[in-house]
Amino acid sequence: MNNFQIEEPTSDSLSLKNKILLILFLAIALLATIAAEAQPIDGQTVDKIVAIVGKEIILESDIQANIAILAQQSKQLDVKDMSVRKKVLDGLINERLVITKAIEDSITASDEEITQQLDYTLQGLVQSYGSEKRIEELYGMSIAKIRKDYREEIRKRILWEKIRQQKFGTVKSSSREVDDFFTQYKDSIPPIPPQAELAHIVKYVQASVSQKDETLKLAQKVRDSIIRGGHFGEFAKRYSGDLGSGAAGGDLGWIDKGKLVPEYEKVAFALGAEETSQPVETPFGYHIIQTIEKRKDAIHTRHILFKIGRSSDDNERTKTELSQLKERVEKGENFEDLAKRFSEEKETQGFGGAMGAVELTRLPGELKSIIEKLPDGGITEPLPYMSDPTKPAFHILQRKAMIPEHKPNLEHDFKKIEQIASAYKQNKEFEDWVQVLRKTLYWEVKE
Repeated sequence: MNNFQIEEPTSDSLSLKNKILLILFLAIALLATIAAEAQPIDGQTVDKIVAIVGKEIILESDIQANIAILAQQSKQLDVKDMSVRKKVLDGLINERLVITKAIEDSITASDEEITQQLDYTLQGLVQSYGSEKRIEELYGMSIAKIRKDYREEIRKRILWEKIRQQKFGTVKSSSREVDDFFTQYKDSIPPIPPQAELAHIVKYVQASVSQKDETLKLAQKVRDSIIRGGHFGEFAKRYSGDLGSGAAGGDLGWIDKGKLVPEYEKVAFALGAEETSQPVETPFGYHIIQTIEKRKDAIHTRHILFKIGRSSDDNERTKTELSQLKERVEKGENFEDLAKRFSEEKETQGFGGAMGAVELTRLPGELKSIIEKLPDGGITEPLPYMSDPTKPAFHILQRKAMIPEHKPNLEHDFKKIEQIASAYKQNKEFEDWVQVLRKTLYWEVKE
């Protein structure tokens, strides 16, 4: 029987699929830290350099940590089996080669991107484990320490995802390739799990005028203090809501043109060297920006971010609006029509809020239970919606229909099979490309 990985291709490096991968990546990274701090496997030295890839090293502790993860996933794994160790080492070398190539190709991950992905990742872990406190108990470190210690790991993962997406994200299977793929692998494709066809109406929580005014006043006060001679970096450490850059005095480093949000970038490029802006509003909040250096295609800035808080009243107002829309549907109005008129999520608004068929196993436990209990046509109460950490939101969902688990077939599941076939094609081309990197980039095993 042929084996292959099921990985649905995406058109956006910040897609849901990649957010899920980042959640898994950080969870593994956290577990790996614990494993690395544990007793070493008999006869092995924890801190021995095993391999060098470009400017990066692979330690024996890296290998042991990954073997420990595999052992947790498969109790039958022999952790002393040298073939297992070789596979893990090869995987680490391949990973570092891809990251090295991304850096060589000038692919970058901005501080804002890293912070966003950390937020997404931690939100996913909270959904999985129930609370931040539970995560801290499991991994023996505070959320603040996780944020600090794993920024570099998240940066590398973003680089890995970006170059993979850049080179292979547009690879698709033709209709004939899908047919051929299904003919060859139909016995290996797992059953399509239970799905729910869903639609939703999204409302973003808008901060009250008073909340925005208070935040703007604080930003203006800090800016005035800096103009009077205050140290920008010290104010950034004290006030910035961007914890990553705040710890570095607000420094974002060099960022290519087009990588920053437009509102920020426009002001940053207009400033002179060491000039400090008035408060600038972006989707993240208010920024005080100071341009350090700039080139035609890149800019080096520092900033202080003042996040605009949302009050409980703002949340309740948003939920009330959604509850009123729910009542209108229950009185006979069409959900799709209301979604087109009132939903604030552009990606689904034009399709009447349609989210497509969603696998129940991919839903958080509580939401899965709610959807399963709804009748077809039923609508949930307003629920939190975390699609963007800069835009808190609530949504109501309508269950259109349930689709039971079934064997995949081309007639009803062509789109799903096409995704699997395209992912298989992407993976194969990616693996072939990695083998080319092994022949063209510097790496060596030190054993």
